[in-house]
Amino acid sequence: MKRKILLVALLLAFVGYAGWSFADSVTPYVGIKEAKAATSSSVQVKGLLAKDAPAPHMEGNDFVFTLQDEETGEELLVHYHGTKPDQFDEAHHIVAIGKMQGEAFSSDKLLIKCPSKYEQQK
Repeated sequence: MKRKILLVALLLAFVGYAGWSFADSVTPYVGIKEAKAATSSSVQVKGLLAKDAPAPHMEGNDFVFTLQDEETGEELLVHYHGTKPDQFDEAHHIVAIGKMQGEAFSSDKLLIKCPSKYEQQK
């Protein structure tokens, strides 16, 4: 009987730990307004490369650019900890993963979404 209780307790502990680990690894998509408030947890923010902002450039070890929200037009300065990604100039959308640090969004991962080669040319 004690063996069954121990087995059930271990199983529940494992399921609890797995659920906690999974919930901790989920990074929600948010808009630029919500991203500006994300100072403690990591989020994913999607936008377009802002056209009226300074050109993307390197500042030390960071690649710096400005994202613009497609719907609201709100802008977000992004400091990506790395070099300029391949196909950045052809990007249709950019997803930055990170959190706010001071006045800029500090990103450790970028997802570059390019137009599909299967879309018809306009």
